[in-house]
Amino acid sequence: MPAGERSTPSGIPVEPVYGPESLPGFDPAAELGSPGEFPYARGVYPDMYRGRVWTMRQYAGYASARESNARYRYLLEHGQTGLSVAFDLPTQMGHDSDDPVAAAEVGKVGVAIDSLADMRILFDEIPLDRVSTSMTINAPASVLLLLYELVGEEQGVAPERLTGTIQNDILKEYVARGTYIFPPEPSMRLVTDTFAYCAERMPRFNMISISGYHMAEKGATAIQEVAFTLADAIAYVEAGVRAGLAVDDFAPRLSFFFVARESLFEEVAKFRAARRLWAQVMRERFGARDLRSLALRFHTQTAGVQLTAQQPENNIVRVAIQALAAVLGGTQSLHCNAFDEALALPTERAAKIALRTQQILAHETGATDTADPLGGSWFVESLTREVEAGARAYLGEIERRGGAVGCIEFMQREIEESAYREAQDVEAGRRVVVGLNRYLEPGGGEVETLRVDPGVQREQAGRLAEVRAGRDGATVATALEDLRAAAKGTENLLPPMRQALRRMATVGEVCGVLREEFGAWRPATHGRAGRP
Repeated sequence: MPAGERSTPSGIPVEPVYGPESLPGFDPAAELGSPGEFPYARGVYPDMYRGRVWTMRQYAGYASARESNARYRYLLEHGQTGLSVAFDLPTQMGHDSDDPVAAAEVGKVGVAIDSLADMRILFDEIPLDRVSTSMTINAPASVLLLLYELVGEEQGVAPERLTGTIQNDILKEYVARGTYIFPPEPSMRLVTDTFAYCAERMPRFNMISISGYHMAEKGATAIQEVAFTLADAIAYVEAGVRAGLAVDDFAPRLSFFFVARESLFEEVAKFRAARRLWAQVMRERFGARDLRSLALRFHTQTAGVQLTAQQPENNIVRVAIQALAAVLGGTQSLHCNAFDEALALPTERAAKIALRTQQILAHETGATDTADPLGGSWFVESLTREVEAGARAYLGEIERRGGAVGCIEFMQREIEESAYREAQDVEAGRRVVVGLNRYLEPGGGEVETLRVDPGVQREQAGRLAEVRAGRDGATVATALEDLRAAAKGTENLLPPMRQALRRMATVGEVCGVLREEFGAWRPATHGRAGRP
């Protein structure tokens, strides 16, 4: 780019000043409407945060269920208003803690959950009728949802009273994150079976959180994040309709998950453009009539990829700016990363600072006093148009290529190219990162970090052995065979899965049956894709 010219991280040129001439043909009624009304550019509720601020949902979980339960209760005591569960890698991949492939990862990046016994401990003394819970889990999402439902029932909370969200977004795992188990077709069956199950039994639970966050962390621009997330969402709606569900029976419980980065104004525009696009897609493409089907509701997490291990206290400022972008963009819930997360899992002190960041934004900035405080800004409205136009172009290309399921490699390539360009800009100094490539300090700053007890795998395996010894093995085996029969057929998989889990089948055993029937997915870059 010539000297003196500037652009957003998505490559949108930024002019020195903006005015009416920046928006030729601007029609506020058509492009903006009012908050809480189609096309929802200005927010999904008429008064936004004047009525109630966003849910403060700090993502947490590590080691055992008992240690994670203590962290959840600590955060709730300090004003957190919703839970967000991080699961360890073996749980995300459907392996039990005593599986040899799991040994090095048990409890490392989240909590280890092997059975109903662990889930009981995880939510001990946490009233599930009063706390909304988000669970970041994808390939085995239905399994963890059912465990949550069973714990709720044991607490005396009926399924229809449970509130929260499961991520359950398997397509973005193929594109950007990699914690998939099964090939796409049976994975999509699990997603739509979960849609049907929740519509019937858990109507207040968000059955999917369609995620652009992980694409952005992989390197997607704001435009790509919107386009690829909505492309996946379209695929899920199409799958639900093909499975016989009426769009307005499940679309109101679809939710989304986006990143918030430091490019404040483009991020605000991104959220506004995403809402406008989704409302139009649902009304024009799918004929949705329920207004809740048109309103894109989303959770936001600040950008972990923008945190630095160098001068880690700088991350407190970064996170505050990112969180402000989410709030000005109209998020429904928010997680602020802790300043030490470029180094390790957050300490209690760091987690509390992250929570306090949200509380300061809610109560000290005035950002909650009016809906869409940046609406009408020539700059923001221009960026909103540009993000929407760029996302539409991508959606058209994905449609021409057959839809999101067939465009996994296309989206991967686009993201990889964006990530490479950004890395080049940082390396060359064209993009300044304070403490990393400018304003350096010897040593970079030292902070106390959380250390996970290396004995957690041994302890978890011991607990799992106790579970297996104390259950009726024959009953469990019968329940797993019932699940196998369902997998061979077309019936909804969740009821037989639920019975197996109630009888103390483990996460690994349930996923193992499905692996045997569906196969395990291997990406094309590792050999022929599909069953091993």
